[in-house]
Amino acid sequence: MGQIEWAMWANEQALASGLILITGGIVATAGRFTQWYFGAYSIVAGVFVCLLEYPRGKRKKGSTMERWGQKYMTAVVKLFGPFTRNYYVRAVLHLLLSVPAGFLLATILGTACLAIASGIYLLAAVRGEQWTPIEPKPRERPQIGGTIKQPPSNPPPRPPAEARKKPSEEEAAAAAGGPSGGPQVNPIPVTDEVV
Repeated sequence: MGQIEWAMWANEQALASGLILITGGIVATAGRFTQWYFGAYSIVAGVFVCLLEYPRGKRKKGSTMERWGQKYMTAVVKLFGPFTRNYYVRAVLHLLLSVPAGFLLATILGTACLAIASGIYLLAAVRGEQWTPIEPKPRERPQIGGTIKQPPSNPPPRPPAEARKKPSEEEAAAAAGGPSGGPQVNPIPVTDEVV
């Protein structure tokens, strides 16, 4: 059985927890909770986590489905180099970002999800995984001579395969001889009955 790539799971978990942090922060801030500033912090932290986690990393084996518009964020994430590529850094960063949001009931679910994502990133880092961007593959141009096939010699509608068989030598000889010069013989006897 193949190895599990834990970074893929951590990426999905962290992206979802960022959205949950944003939602909890909006509820806390709009509801004017007593510690609403933790809600405002959760909105900012959630947006940061979503921007960091939106670009998917390339898998070691197989193909990776790129998210819509990911190439723009990938360029930004690549600028920070080892800080965003290293999963130890991401694990610690997510754990530190989740702590202040844990002091408010509306954002505690986002805190728990982000802490779980941090643990999964730590596991991915221990197993030696690191973030690599999905690079677009250069398109291969089709060779003109290799793609053109011969057109069919018999236009549609074509008879079935058994009807397209070549005639045997006897049939070919009879067909080549053509009709004989005499009258044709009717195989069904015709009688004329006039009443």
